[in-house]
Amino acid sequence: MPASGQNTIVTYPGGGGLALSIRLELQESMRSRWFHFYAAVFFGLMVLLALTGISESRVLGFTGLSRLLVTYIQITMAVLPLFILVTTARSLVGDREAGSLEYMLAFPIGLGAWFWGKFLGRLVLTVAPVAAALLFAALYGLALGHGVPWIHVALYSALVTALAACFLGLGFFLSGMSRSTEIALGISLMVWLTMAALLDLLLLSVLIKTQIHPDLVVAIALANPLQTFRTASMILFDPQLILLGPASYVILDTFGVTGYVVWALVWPTALGLAFALLGYWRFSRGDLV
Repeated sequence: MPASGQNTIVTYPGGGGLALSIRLELQESMRSRWFHFYAAVFFGLMVLLALTGISESRVLGFTGLSRLLVTYIQITMAVLPLFILVTTARSLVGDREAGSLEYMLAFPIGLGAWFWGKFLGRLVLTVAPVAAALLFAALYGLALGHGVPWIHVALYSALVTALAACFLGLGFFLSGMSRSTEIALGISLMVWLTMAALLDLLLLSVLIKTQIHPDLVVAIALANPLQTFRTASMILFDPQLILLGPASYVILDTFGVTGYVVWALVWPTALGLAFALLGYWRFSRGDLV
């Protein structure tokens, strides 16, 4: 009997432990208020935009479903990262403060399986309402007789996944580093405000005032996941990036349209995974309870 129990503990933290941790996170989060509110906001926003007739308008050459998707994805860029940071930054440190972390660690599940299961479960729940809203927009466009750019819908879903992975990793990192929920939330808000402030408009003013080389300013902007996402969402329907002005020449000459879309998918995802790894390293070496 002891040998059998010992074998169970050794093998359980593997794939089975990860799957169990993901399922537990999905079940727990789907019962919580934050997920219902989050899903209602992002899906309801798409329904509201559709009902207001925005797909029938023409702004800067965007019409039909293209106009609806561009408007929705720009709003998503502003709200999604903030919501992820606020809800995620308090997850690990909140479990420690509430005492539930000690209870979870009493189960024969490895710390790595618990951490990454929590990360993957939150990623699925974060992307699902936005993907469902984009699918609703495509079906709504079909019902109205609009042409549906299915490739763009798929790429938007991938971009949202990359952005969510980036800020989830950052949120887990901040939660693992912080000693209280107040500190985690405060730092999260400061990080989001800094990234929002370093969008192209502020950087343009810095360029005018300090005479920094334009390529350096563009490089700083493209290192910002928010700006990367914003530019990629624009380049899908505006391959010449007319809305960006002269900065578009640097981007298109360096990456091209396809290359930049790949960059917008790979860079935020890699950044989020790097932060998540740092968060796990710090969390596993700290005082867990």
